[in-house]
Amino acid sequence: MASIGTLIGPVVSLRNYKARIVANLLGVNLAVTPDFEMGKDNKTPEFLAKFPLGKVPVFEGANDFSLTDSSAIAYYVAMKSSDGAELLGRTDEERAEIMQFSFFAEADYSPAQAGAIYPALGYMQFVKPAVQAAEEQLMRFIGVLNTVLLDRTFLVGERVTMADIIVTCGLTMAFTHYLTAADRKQFRNVTRYFKTMIAQPAFKSVIGEFVFCEKRTAPAAPAKKEKKKVEQPKKAEKKVEKKVEEEKEEEPAPKPKSLLESLPPTSMPLDSWKRFYSNNETKPDAMNWLWENFDAEGYSFWKVDYKYNDELAKCFMTNNLIGGFFNRLERARKYAFGCLLTLGEDDNNQIWGYFIVRGKVVPEEVTDAADYESFQWTAADHTDEKTKAEIEDCFAWEGPSLPRPCYDGKVFK
Repeated sequence: MASIGTLIGPVVSLRNYKARIVANLLGVNLAVTPDFEMGKDNKTPEFLAKFPLGKVPVFEGANDFSLTDSSAIAYYVAMKSSDGAELLGRTDEERAEIMQFSFFAEADYSPAQAGAIYPALGYMQFVKPAVQAAEEQLMRFIGVLNTVLLDRTFLVGERVTMADIIVTCGLTMAFTHYLTAADRKQFRNVTRYFKTMIAQPAFKSVIGEFVFCEKRTAPAAPAKKEKKKVEQPKKAEKKVEKKVEEEKEEEPAPKPKSLLESLPPTSMPLDSWKRFYSNNETKPDAMNWLWENFDAEGYSFWKVDYKYNDELAKCFMTNNLIGGFFNRLERARKYAFGCLLTLGEDDNNQIWGYFIVRGKVVPEEVTDAADYESFQWTAADHTDEKTKAEIEDCFAWEGPSLPRPCYDGKVFK
């Protein structure tokens, strides 16, 4: 696939991340400039002749087409894909809501974040009253977002959209330099959301391994002007051209059919189990049927634990989180069955459960779900009496082997 153009600017930049994440999600070939030097390459006469503001990132495409705003570039990249509607919105209402959150991130949140954090990084002069006012705004906007995300996994609908990309990229600075562990606990919905986003492959391949703030960055001393390094000129343009040439040769591989379809036939059709479970008492009838018919060669059991139980609050919110996860497991419905339970009480609860999946490993139909990385999947031996009892009580939503009393739960079938 030919490149649609070049994203010019430092590759480590929250603004640069946006278009690259979009390109990853949609399979668009977008060239970058890994050797770009901020403060040098964007100050040359040639650069300023094309982009008078001197800001980055910028985009250069075919036929002298160019763009200068990071969000505009991200939108353009999405528009170049036939699947762009997945990110830009399928309906007028979705598109309007996506723009709402995008404008919030750009016009409200980002200026407050810059005013609160830039002085500490030495990018702006430290003026205490101005910084304090910006900090108050920043925390208020994060609080608003925390309320919005109370019962949502994504900002708009049940999938990643441009709103999530722009907001998540904007949040990276605060989670790196400002929001300590205590802040993250206070804004647990925003923290859960951010962790979910950056764990997705398309985000992680761009942002990399994320290091959360341990101690808030202290205000910097008066602006330093000693960053003028004398370095050898770098032939960025030739390297970009070479990268484009290499990427032109890479053709996207056709999407394979599910590997699970190539497994040997099983003696226990999963639909038969689902029907029996739905139409009979779980204990003893359904569980007796399962143990009598279970195909240990064709299926495996997995214990599932939520990784961030300490961030859960109200039980109904926890149960909504499970529902959102199940919505994004649609591809796995043919190959999996499971129960996830909300155990405990308000402000002290957990997500726990068991799944049956086709095959001996967690299939790609499950691991591809956006929330997968938020859960710990552990292979379970159903022949072990303790494990067997836990599976029975989990599928029945009651019993002595549950770690804690069951508040509610959901069945994936």
